[in-house]
Amino acid sequence: MTSAPTIGVLALQGDVREHVRSLQATGARAVTVRRPAELEAVDALVVPGGESTTIWKLAEAFELLEPLRMRVKSGMPAYGSCAGMIMLADRIEGGVEGQQTLGGIDMVVRRNAFGRQVDSFEASLDFAGRGPMRAVFIRAPWVESVGADVEVLGLAEPGDRIVAVRQGPLLATSFHPELTGDTRVHSYFVEMVREL
Repeated sequence: MTSAPTIGVLALQGDVREHVRSLQATGARAVTVRRPAELEAVDALVVPGGESTTIWKLAEAFELLEPLRMRVKSGMPAYGSCAGMIMLADRIEGGVEGQQTLGGIDMVVRRNAFGRQVDSFEASLDFAGRGPMRAVFIRAPWVESVGADVEVLGLAEPGDRIVAVRQGPLLATSFHPELTGDTRVHSYFVEMVREL
């Protein structure tokens, strides 16, 4: 892909504006996605942070859950931050009864693993060998385990927890790069989209 990719931001709940700004700063064309027709028009998708159960329920209400699953399954590049990481996980721990995800990444993610809202924090970490970056964790999940095809891109304290992963066209972070002004994670995702 030589032209600027059109990347949708799932606009049901969460840090939508912040992701749109970060994507635009990388040269991508960013649009919001709330309907199946809007989903069909994008090259890739960002699933923002927010609250994973709310995103799941709203995706069902807007008749987007199955179209989202089908696009992810068919190879559409997607990036999920925080709650978006949970949505891209094949399996979750600590979810509400019956909670569903889009799936796609062979990992087990624990919801709210770093604690409650009051336990939110910032840390420095190396993302995908791109040097130290400030990462913001808000009621963040962490990855309990990954399958053989999942590449670990970032670890955070305490205990070297997995906080960034990639599997093929799918990327996920438990932190919120859209809140720091550092566009390296979004740039990495845009590069992925251009390569595929």
